[in-house]
Formats: sequence, C-alpha cells, structure tokens
Amino acid sequence: MSGPLQLEVSDLRVEIDSHMGVVRPIDGVSLEIAPGEAVGLVGESGSGKSMTLKSILGLLPPDATVTSGSVVFDGTDLTRLSQSRLNKVRGRRIAMIFQEPMSALNPVMRVGSQIAEGPRVHLGLSRAESMKRAVELMRRVGIPEPERRYRAFPHEFSGGMRQRVMIAMALSCEPELILCDEPTTALDVTIQDQILRLLVQLCHESGTSLMFVTHDLPVVAQVCHKVAVMYAGRIVERGTVQEVFTRPMHPYTLGLLRSAPDVDHPGQSLEPIPGSPPSLISPPSGCRFHPRCKFAEDDCKASDPPLRPLEGDRATACLHYERCLDQIGTDS
Repeated sequence: MSGPLQLEVSDLRVEIDSHMGVVRPIDGVSLEIAPGEAVGLVGESGSGKSMTLKSILGLLPPDATVTSGSVVFDGTDLTRLSQSRLNKVRGRRIAMIFQEPMSALNPVMRVGSQIAEGPRVHLGLSRAESMKRAVELMRRVGIPEPERRYRAFPHEFSGGMRQRVMIAMALSCEPELILCDEPTTALDVTIQDQILRLLVQLCHESGTSLMFVTHDLPVVAQVCHKVAVMYAGRIVERGTVQEVFTRPMHPYTLGLLRSAPDVDHPGQSLEPIPGSPPSLISPPSGCRFHPRCKFAEDDCKASDPPLRPLEGDRATACLHYERCLDQIGTDS
C-alpha cells in the first residue's frame, strides 16, 4: 500500500487457554488502514473478526493473550502500552461501536450522560460543555428532541435509536478511527440502511477511518473501500471491494459470494459452502480451507500458503487462485 498508514496490524497472534487445549482465534493476521479509509473484515461466525477488533483496543477476555505481532497506530505499538496509556487511546483516538447496544450501554445511566462522559474525561470539558456537546451529537445522529431525550434511559429507546446513541458516543471525542463490530446485525433492513448511511456520512464529513466487521457482504459494498476476507483466524484474501467481489481470488471468497443473495439476480440459486469451519485448536494441515474446497490439490494439503501480494492491493492465500477466476468467467 502506498501512502501513510494510520493502523498497521502485523502478524498478530492470539491464544486462549481452554480445557480442550490452546485456541488460536487469530493466527498471523495482518491488516492496514490509511487515513480516511473504510476497510471491511468479512467471514463466517467464528472466523476471528470480532477478536481482531478487540485485540486492536486491548479488550481481550482475561484468558486470551497476544503472543506475537504488533498493532501499530500512528507510529505506536498498542500491544506494548500499559492499561493507563491504552485508556488514553480508547474513546479519544480509537472508538468502537458494538453489535448490541443494549449490552454495551449502561442500563441505569441516562443516555446523554453516557455520550457526555467521553468529552468530559478525554477532552477536559466542563459538565455544561459536555452536556451541550452530547445534545448536539444526538441531534446530529438524528435523535429527535435531543434536549428532552438526553435524560432518557437506554430501555426507553428503540434498537435503531440505541445504535444512534452508540454512534454519537463513538464520535463524541472526534476519533481518528472507529471500529465497528457488526453494528447493524440486530436491526431490520430499513433501520440498517439508515444507520449505515448515517455512519458513512458522518465519517466522510470528519475524515474518520473505519474498520467494519460483518458477515453481510452487501453492507461491505455499501460502506467500505477495501475488504479483507478472514477464515479460521487468518486473512485469506484482500483488495478493493470492487475487485474482490467481482474477481475473487480465493475459493472461500467465491463461496461466500455464491452463498449470499444477489438483488441483481433474484432468481439465482444459492450455493452454500460445504462442510464446517475447522477447529481452531487442531486445524487441518496445509491450507485450512482445503477440506471444503472443490479446487483442492495434494499441494494444498501439504503446504500452508501465506497471504501473497499480487497486483495493486490484491493479495491471496490460495495456491490455485486462477481457478477462481476461471470459474467467474464460466459464470458470466
């Protein structure tokens, strides 16, 4: 990637001790985000997407440990910061929007106070100044009557309005990067579209970068410039959204695209990916996708292909990616 990088995740590995053995939910992940860029991270449930976001902000569960790699944000490796220094980054420079706002918001704290807390703690605003900022943000994200609803509790808001509160909290300190962990999954499609449009608009206006985790490919197409495809704790393909979605270079990406409904071809039958994701305690040898891949050869079982760069920003971890391109040519 040319130009300055805002966030660079390099060969990140995380391990979790369990009674069945060591789980490796992140096993050599590398990601890059430039200033003002929106990058999607897609894959099946359990592929490691959400754990990657939590690793960036140091929000891993107690039994999880970063064993190697780095998360460099604006020249600083976040994995080497103390909790006190990391707390100065969280919310202030990097914010996070969670999947379910009802579990992320404090149920006994008024929503306006929750939005105002960040500016008061990180920006040093007075109580009156932070309250005024919270009301302005509530109005900005489309919450009606913000002066009155400032004093409401989370349970008095609908799911869509609670997600708007989360966006207002994320934007409250004007962060440089927002991490979005499937923030619209629990919403109906109409509200989902409103929230996505709002998020894109607000980030465009402020120049904020986005990392957007989802299993919904149309959402990535709507929000992101680039996409990374994750499988069994690893990135298996990356590139621009246009390139990856029209010319996939990994059979897993091809499988995801074929198993997702296409509004442009409503009569097209869906083709589910056979089998199930592998165990992250004892993954298969070689390429982790080979037991589910119809293109697999003996060399796929013998060697573990790294993510190798191709032209431009494209990269794939498939030894026989040309077969995906041939398949796309057959489909057209």
